Amino acid sequence: MKQFLLLLHEDIKKLNELSPKEMEELAHVHMNWANKLAEAGHLISGDGLNEKSILITGKDAVVKDGPYLESKEIIGGYYLLQADNLETIVELAKECPTHHYGGTTEIRPIMEMDDYEQ
Repeated sequence: MKQFLLLLHEDIKKLNELSPKEMEELAHVHMNWANKLAEAGHLISGDGLNEKSILITGKDAVVKDGPYLESKEIIGGYYLLQADNLETIVELAKECPTHHYGGTTEIRPIMEMDDYEQ
């Protein structure tokens, strides 16, 4: 099976506007969706990500605090999934709960050794 990283791009403003009850509901929806993916054999792992980050850049490895996105979006979490093909992952990603509050999903195929030989 091929592996795919599903990055969850979240709208910070919209997330900050959610009530504690709505945040709890969103967390439950994510857990239910992850359980559904696991039962179908697609979930490898997944987690939410803290808004704060550290950026290391350049040949001198300069360390800076983040986030650094020049937008109102953050990468709020990820799912590492597996399937026979990209089309299956696209169909699964359409059901991702991050879309409920204006978020988007980005699918990144994990490179395999065969990718280097082409």
